Amino acid sequence: MNISRRTFLARTTVIAGATAAVSLPFSQYLASPAHAAGAYIEPKHVRDAARRAVERGKRTRHGRPSPNGWEMELATDRGGAVWTRPVPGTPIKGVTVRIGDVETVLVHLIRRFHYEVDVLRAGDVVGWRRPGEVRRGLAEANQASGTAVQIRPGHHPLGAKGGYFPQQEAVVRDILAELDGVVRWGGDDKRPDESLFYLAVKPGDQLLDTVARKLRGWSELPGKGAGGPVDVQSAERRSAARALTREQRASV
Repeated sequence: MNISRRTFLARTTVIAGATAAVSLPFSQYLASPAHAAGAYIEPKHVRDAARRAVERGKRTRHGRPSPNGWEMELATDRGGAVWTRPVPGTPIKGVTVRIGDVETVLVHLIRRFHYEVDVLRAGDVVGWRRPGEVRRGLAEANQASGTAVQIRPGHHPLGAKGGYFPQQEAVVRDILAELDGVVRWGGDDKRPDESLFYLAVKPGDQLLDTVARKLRGWSELPGKGAGGPVDVQSAERRSAARALTREQRASV
């Protein structure tokens, strides 16, 4: 059976991404119902390409988790779970984050920051960093798993507070509440890092899936999502932001 180049690329990309994200062995893929039913047998060259993609993904895995429980990655854009992804509507050419739900959440945060807190420029956002470049005892180590970003780290020295005007911080709090607490702001940590935003839930947490689906749904609705009109001073939104702030500060 002939297979188009587009189908080949789609299949290998999906297999590699899914395997890196959930660590399924390739044998399980071949044993899936679609294959067991005998309706279609992948040509050998497709199976071989898929196996190579799986092996590339394994080579990027560090084997140890970052503080928030997500596995750190040794490299990006090489078949693993961390890739350089676009940030539409901003001058940021790309941010290196964990693909899938994590990407959806962090890119939304960056876009709202750009539209409502302060205009970002190329180079203002730092995503993934090598495991050897982060301090393991600090929340910044979550960058090594692709689950955290720093926004203008040079403007917010580690340990310093008060880097935002009250109006700007109100928007930051609103963004966190809109994300239902799946992201934490480093400004609330015991040793604050006001440039840092990182995932506050572990792999497999259902809340992350729920929030990501909500954000993806907004992308199909005019006036919803990042860039849409938001009244951060509304009583309902301020109440949600204050409640989350108390909760996250208490968890330090």
